[in-house]
Amino acid sequence: MILQEVYDFLDKISPFELQEKWDNSGLIVGDMSREVTQTILSLDVDEEIIASAKEGTLFIVHHPLIFGKLTQLDFAKYPSNLIEKMILKKQSLIAMHTNFDQTHLNKYVFEKVLGFKLASQNPFVCIAKGEWKYKALLTLLKEKLGLPTLKVIGKKESIKTIALTTGAGASLMDEVEADCFLTGDIKYHDAMKAMSENLMMVDIGHYESERYFAEILLDELKVLPILAIIANSKNPFHIETIE
Repeated sequence: MILQEVYDFLDKISPFELQEKWDNSGLIVGDMSREVTQTILSLDVDEEIIASAKEGTLFIVHHPLIFGKLTQLDFAKYPSNLIEKMILKKQSLIAMHTNFDQTHLNKYVFEKVLGFKLASQNPFVCIAKGEWKYKALLTLLKEKLGLPTLKVIGKKESIKTIALTTGAGASLMDEVEADCFLTGDIKYHDAMKAMSENLMMVDIGHYESERYFAEILLDELKVLPILAIIANSKNPFHIETIE
């Protein structure tokens, strides 16, 4: 397939125009007229994934490799070091970030991974209504997301509404009308604000809540006449226990 054909298909299932103004979804590296030999789907792209991929590969990732102003290409530094490697192998990169959050990722994690019944959804926040006990909810989150530990703000023994935003969604807390808000990358001052407003929050991890991107997209790409492969980029964080 030609890169433009793949791009047009992605734009149909999750329109790039839905992305936030600060986002950089769409074509990051490549030539729309160039032939694509295969696609590799991943949350992020890294040196190992690039090195193992053959020439002409199209990477479709969740997080844009170029994010914000790029004023120089210093090939000794990130992200220019990865861009250089892709260019030398005639590889391409498309990012599907906040557009895909709205059309696919949040709902998938909420319903398919965590098993909640969707009561309502704005572009980035899913809401469920029901009855959950504090410990039971935390146990469910740890088991379903594979989290060894949880950072929790506040404590409510009876929870009747749960909200979720995958990735880093703490900035949306003013829009959340729920007893408990699940998201990742919760900062200290966000936690202080949540405590003062009696909003229980649980940090479910940025990587951990978004790592389903590739498997969701793989199912969509099955209709295309091109090989699609999942590559699992590494979580930059790890839990270190020092005895």
